[in-house]
Amino acid sequence: MLIAIDPGPTESAICYYGERIQSAKLPNLQIINILKRHTTAPLAIEVMKNMGMGVGDSVFQTCEWIGVFFWVHKVNGYPQMRIFRHEVKMHLCGSMKAKDSNIRQSLINRFGSPGTKKCKGITYGISGDQWSALGVAVTAKETRLQNTLLASRVSKAETPNEILKV
Repeated sequence: MLIAIDPGPTESAICYYGERIQSAKLPNLQIINILKRHTTAPLAIEVMKNMGMGVGDSVFQTCEWIGVFFWVHKVNGYPQMRIFRHEVKMHLCGSMKAKDSNIRQSLINRFGSPGTKKCKGITYGISGDQWSALGVAVTAKETRLQNTLLASRVSKAETPNEILKV
């Protein structure tokens, strides 16, 4: 099991990636409450990287929230991973030129179509930034957890519904 976050200045996408996939876009304060209650899984957060461009206040606010999320989760000493956007692009698409739509399509190719209300796929209901959070989760699990013993510290006691319960 892994929890991944695609952070934002006021709301962030959070993804539970384990036997099932569940995601939501929630206010940052609700995500803090989730991390306080359910810290038995590794946490992966997409972090910012300086690309030499000017940025606005929302980028700095997002950076502050990233720090808060890591701090809240670290209190209990569980594994954390900082995942850069370029890592997600290269892992899922094999190109730095990949856009959000390419990442989404790569995840659909991997997990199957989201489906319909009557015939739901594993990614049914995922939209917008939630695809990015899933991309962070997949990249973290497949590139960072594969060759480590961190996965053995994962608790199987929590289900996706318990984690995202607000």
